[in-house]
Amino acid sequence: MSASLSPVAAKRVFLTLSLTRWLPVGFVVGLFTLVARERGLSIQEITLYMTAQGIMVFLLELPTSGFADALGRRPLLIIAGVVNIVAGVSFLVAHSFWQFALSAGLMGIYRALDSGPLEAWYVDTVHEREPGADVHRAMSAQGVLVGVGMGGGALVSGALVAWHPFKDSSALLLPVQIFVALSVVHLLATVVLLREKPRSDSRMRARLAESVRETPAVVRDGVRLVTRNRVLAGLVAVELFWVTGMMAYETLMPLRLSDLLGSEAEAGAWMGPAAAGGWGLFSVGSWLGGRAADRFGLVRAAILGRIVNGLGVVLMGLAFGPVALIVAYLFTYSMHGAASPAYSGLMHREASSRNRATILSLGSLVMQAGGAVVGPLLGLLAARTSIPTAMVVAGVVSTLGFVCFVPAWRHGRTTPVDEAPSDDIGDADDLVETATTHGSLPADDHGRAETPAPHSP
Repeated sequence: MSASLSPVAAKRVFLTLSLTRWLPVGFVVGLFTLVARERGLSIQEITLYMTAQGIMVFLLELPTSGFADALGRRPLLIIAGVVNIVAGVSFLVAHSFWQFALSAGLMGIYRALDSGPLEAWYVDTVHEREPGADVHRAMSAQGVLVGVGMGGGALVSGALVAWHPFKDSSALLLPVQIFVALSVVHLLATVVLLREKPRSDSRMRARLAESVRETPAVVRDGVRLVTRNRVLAGLVAVELFWVTGMMAYETLMPLRLSDLLGSEAEAGAWMGPAAAGGWGLFSVGSWLGGRAADRFGLVRAAILGRIVNGLGVVLMGLAFGPVALIVAYLFTYSMHGAASPAYSGLMHREASSRNRATILSLGSLVMQAGGAVVGPLLGLLAARTSIPTAMVVAGVVSTLGFVCFVPAWRHGRTTPVDEAPSDDIGDADDLVETATTHGSLPADDHGRAETPAPHSP
């Protein structure tokens, strides 16, 4: 939490770091998958090595989030930036299955460290001076910047692949090298811009010891909150269905495109404009999602977004020809953005400043663990049948995720807006206070980051 930054200054830092965080990712959207295939990995091997990322996130998500809540957001974000750079370099030199798995594991460590702290820092900084202030406009603006940054990066990436200025190496590698360089820029920006009051006035060693002591309690409260709060449990479960669809339009889509075009390099050139358009429409979808949440309410907007996004994945599987596939991809990504604000707003309602980073990370935890299971299964299905068949199945499963919003819908029918989110939370003194935030975030994480793609950072 920062005692020196005003809400306006904190918003400026939050949006700046969001842009520098996601701009590099735009350069590698779809390329990690294509590079692995170009270097000889099969569809099953590609979807399998990516499980290393999900496994690492599963093991580290909650401990690192509790560490952020106890020690502070800034140290975690700096460490995450360093790990991200190492992961990018590791991927550049990977040629075997196990080398790709190592780079994916490092990326998983990065995702675990990066999931939640920046958003939590901003919300807590604003609420320090303006308790209960609504932050959804800043979160919506973040979604727009993420889309613009990733879209711009992807457009330049596609142009670089098509240009192929260095003939001695693969056309797909230059964007990955730029990704590493821009990740260094983001790390430096984090060090310079993000200010935070230390959680303790003692020296670093004492603060680390204190964090280790506090982390189990923070993590325990987060897990207990999920097990006793049916609304939050349903929201977290949505990630299992969401990631199934994401595996189709993030991992299988570049492979399907390369099949239709007959070349990984040509698919990489197409992926640049496609990803740019997708993330541009993600921005529009994020904006529309925020307006839909204001008009129809968070729960109804979240249900609508989940259904339409899943149906978009089905259309991708049914598409014949590269142009039809790109059109379906653009629609799906716009609905990906539209589905995010209401969902994230519901998640924020169930968190407080004490464990906001932990609660936000729970969704990412389930998403990564789910991806680690779903990815190889979809890869196996694609190998045994076809990539389009696997995409249709993923879309149907993703659409069914709307049922996970039923507890939130039922609760919304029986509880006034100004009351606490749920009696299922338990003792407020033991667990958390209810945040009144009706925010919206880009999928990051799913990004959410989140990024949200299993193959992207």
